[in-house]
Amino acid sequence: MPLLLATSLKTAGAQTSDRQVEDRSSRASAFAKGIITFDDLKFDIEKGGKFDRKMLTPKIESLHKKNVELKGYMLPTSVFKQTGIEEFVLVRDNMECCFGPGAALYDCVIVQMEPGKTATFTTRPVTVKGKFEIKEFKYPDSDEHYAIYRIIASEVR
Repeated sequence: MPLLLATSLKTAGAQTSDRQVEDRSSRASAFAKGIITFDDLKFDIEKGGKFDRKMLTPKIESLHKKNVELKGYMLPTSVFKQTGIEEFVLVRDNMECCFGPGAALYDCVIVQMEPGKTATFTTRPVTVKGKFEIKEFKYPDSDEHYAIYRIIASEVR
């Protein structure tokens, strides 16, 4: 299924936007409990730039293998059924931002449900709970990344 996820991210078709958005990083107390936002996952990378793990901040690295809660939206083109979903892409917002070519690597997280667990598609925001991992996902036959974060989810609500 990773090839399908890669294809859905590449062809999501949303327009890119250069608008400035307010930083909504978690407060220190929430972050310590694993309640994170997409702004907590941001790092410096030039648009279209090549990813190197050294770009990640110590704060981001501290999340690796930790249990987290992250709120976002299911990317519709990453889901091919309404129920029994075992894997999908969680994105920052409902396509008001930029996903697909030119999107920031930190604006999406691959969600893989724990064995025996599934999710149901919705257009409303969801909260994903599970183990956060830094893992490089690359397009087939390419050095280009389509994602660098994953959550092994125990719950989607």
